[in-house]
Amino acid sequence: MTKLEQIEKFVRDLPPEEFDAFARWFEELIADRWDRRIERDSASGKLDALADAALAAFRKGDSRPL
Repeated sequence: MTKLEQIEKFVRDLPPEEFDAFARWFEELIADRWDRRIERDSASGKLDALADAALAAFRKGDSRPL
């Protein structure tokens, strides 16, 4: 059994309260990793083209209020 399979079985067998606590922790971990990836991509310039396109569309009037 692989490590991943062991983790999956362990998580599946958690009591409901512990599963809920694990799920909250895991969601926070995913969000933190996403934030760090966005920060890296932004610092490296990977998002510049998207930002430029969005600003150009806004200046042209091709946007609407949320």
